[in-house]
Amino acid sequence: MPRSSQHINNKGKKITVGQLSQQLINLFSEHPKKKYNAKTLIEKLKIANTKDSVNHVMSSLAKKNVLDELEDGFYQWNKAFQIADEPTGKSNKQSTKNSRSRFVTGRVDLTRTGAGFIIVDGEDTDVYVPERYMANAMDRDTVKVELMSRSNGRRPEGKVVEIIKRGLTHVLGTLRKLKNFASVYPDASNRFPEVHVKNTDFKDAKDGDKVVVEIISWGSGQNKAIWGKVNSILSNVSANEIAMQSILLEAGFDLEFPPEVIAESEAISDAITAEEVAKRRDFRNILTFTIDPDTAKDFDDAISYEVLDNGHIEIGVHIADVTYYLKENTALDKEAYLRSTSVYLVDRCLPMLPEKLSNDLCSLNPHQDKYTFSAVFTFNEHYKLINEWFGRTIIHSQRRFTYEEAQERLESGEGDLAVELRNVNAIALKLRKEKFKNGAINFESEEIKFQLDENQKPIAVYIKERKDAHLLIEDFMLLANKSVAKYMAKKGIPEVPSVYRTHDLPDPSKLADFALYASEMGYKMKIDTPQNIAASFNNLAQAAENDDALKVLAPMAIRTMAKAEYSTKNIGHYGLAFEYYTHFTSPIRRYSDVLVHRLLFDNLEEKIKRVDADALAQKCKHISKQEIKASEAERESIKYKQVEYMMDHVGEIYEGQVNGMIEKGFFVELKESNSEGMVPFSSMTDNYKLSDSKLKAVCHRTGHEIGMGDKVKVKLVDADLQSRRLEFEYVEE
Repeated sequence: MPRSSQHINNKGKKITVGQLSQQLINLFSEHPKKKYNAKTLIEKLKIANTKDSVNHVMSSLAKKNVLDELEDGFYQWNKAFQIADEPTGKSNKQSTKNSRSRFVTGRVDLTRTGAGFIIVDGEDTDVYVPERYMANAMDRDTVKVELMSRSNGRRPEGKVVEIIKRGLTHVLGTLRKLKNFASVYPDASNRFPEVHVKNTDFKDAKDGDKVVVEIISWGSGQNKAIWGKVNSILSNVSANEIAMQSILLEAGFDLEFPPEVIAESEAISDAITAEEVAKRRDFRNILTFTIDPDTAKDFDDAISYEVLDNGHIEIGVHIADVTYYLKENTALDKEAYLRSTSVYLVDRCLPMLPEKLSNDLCSLNPHQDKYTFSAVFTFNEHYKLINEWFGRTIIHSQRRFTYEEAQERLESGEGDLAVELRNVNAIALKLRKEKFKNGAINFESEEIKFQLDENQKPIAVYIKERKDAHLLIEDFMLLANKSVAKYMAKKGIPEVPSVYRTHDLPDPSKLADFALYASEMGYKMKIDTPQNIAASFNNLAQAAENDDALKVLAPMAIRTMAKAEYSTKNIGHYGLAFEYYTHFTSPIRRYSDVLVHRLLFDNLEEKIKRVDADALAQKCKHISKQEIKASEAERESIKYKQVEYMMDHVGEIYEGQVNGMIEKGFFVELKESNSEGMVPFSSMTDNYKLSDSKLKAVCHRTGHEIGMGDKVKVKLVDADLQSRRLEFEYVEE
């Protein structure tokens, strides 16, 4: 059993996160009726840890349902939680009282060997399940797992005892006819098994056809056969089309909208009525414009600009009023919630809403009257925000700018609306400066873009450049999101349930490991307070601009961060340094924003309407999971296109940077295409071995070292499109 917290003498020392977590569990469980805050705990445990670090550990324990979070920073033992006994097999008198059933629920990440890792929300360590204990669970399934033991004292192990929800509904593959049935062999054969199809469920598919099959039975007991029916036959479809559709299906997104959803969308009227206009604030005579990529088909935000008679500037952030058309509990609404997000692959977008809404009714097309939901901000002559207003509006966009067109006017000061754009940008610059002054973190992942030919084959790869025109729009979207979140949080007592976009403090153990890693590469971090952490990350980003070796630390630093998610509990957004934050500005492509629009409208001015908080929390969890799936699909499409681009360059030599090391070899990111591949140590002339620090590989014969961040030359020897992997050969100087 854990040692009592009363018997530990910390002597004013700063203890580790693991020690602190265990001592807090011991203390709270021994005194389940008492309430503690960080200050009280520091005094009681006699530790030198900061309030922030104690609060962070308590918040983590609350997420795991160990503690209940109360008001004013106090926490209390969650009586529904029970401490698990160590799995020693020995009897324990306290077991019935203090042991919880050792079960967790999570999502399967299946390996090539058939074993799986169970990703559990709120847990830092995945649960390993050997193949024999997978119980026919497949990749992305939601499963219940019984914890068994820890593998070699490190990773917890378990066995699947229940499949709660299947993650896969459709499979794309090749149909092969047999005597009494057919089998569809998925293109992603390393992740999913074949699906059997009865002779009556072929449709008109022929042997060898590419088909999309819907799974109708997963089998049970000893019969593990999976059965399905052919939904569609892909005739004369390119390899690229098959790959992109497979990626979407593997991620769990249906390729088509159900017929009833399409029918509902087509029946919606596009009429702008006098009755509805009378209910809205009219911006049609005020300068309004959009700034979007040149390939954009839907425009969900616009900016208006007006100088008032007193010299103040009023800027409106106008967002497509999706909820005017998307009525609750319709088939259209239920499908949008099910999807929760549009999915952006390299060469396409799978929309959350049918085209009638996303590209027509809701899109803020130029020279058309459009219904919007707006956040309107008033600034004085010093660009200080002095007033805000929220409500439904109608606009008429006079100009559609591409980012390039807007940037040209910002730089040259010439062209239509150049003066107005520059004035709006001046306010955006002030907002941005204040954000970073308040502690926002300036880490941005590089966005990879491809130039595609008419067959969707990549002919060039480049990094998307973010200039003032991009940042201008981003700054005002951030302002609108932050302001709406604050309005809802302050609306009433008790609090009106709402949706927040939250971002927790970095995980302390991951952060400590990263700080040690960074110090070994010559960069010192201060991680004693959240403010110093943010400052260290920003300083690292700045240092990396002048030191290529430090650039490999940026993606590693991002991985120490907590993942942003949707929640009804507002803990703020650490990365943006915002106390309040939500998503309000993209309801065409995010269902979270649809929810926020409805909640805001129901609570405008003097109105107060409280929805069921538990039901809303469940919706937040679903939307967060869908967002992760969409991000994974996007990454897979990028990998596919990178490998496809490199296939024509096998045998060529490139310059790259070492950005990762494992026992089998080291990874190199190419400077030209940002493609990543591995150099196996087994392919090298000399015998190289990974050092204990895992920061470098050392040649035993010559002592030559290859380290993290080093620039190296490599030759591309293999580009495997099916596995989406590149293999390089080290080119010695």
